[in-house]
Amino acid sequence: MSDDRERVPQIIDAHQELVRHIEQGAAKMRALSALTLLVAAVLAVAYVSQLLLPLTGTASVTVDLSDPVNVATELGVLALALAWLYVGLQDYRFSSRMRKGIFEARSKERQIQDRLA
Repeated sequence: MSDDRERVPQIIDAHQELVRHIEQGAAKMRALSALTLLVAAVLAVAYVSQLLLPLTGTASVTVDLSDPVNVATELGVLALALAWLYVGLQDYRFSSRMRKGIFEARSKERQIQDRLA
């Protein structure tokens, strides 16, 4: 029985370390997700502008923008950029929910500590 009482503080310390590690990982994930959202949005806008350029009367610059191969390539890259945007948005939402869950767990932990004190 006394062995269990000695291990309880170690378990609590290990739990606290795990929670700190998760919080740090969530913060990094959130920052990377925000950066991914920014880059994907810039890429998506750039590719949409390239697709709309022939509609403004500009048919050729250095290459023929109305060439089906170029349009197909732009559409393919746009699809990849939009997929990247979607993944970044999902990661951002996940990390936001994780941060909220950690905050709630911390507040419940403080309530328990206040009751015990």
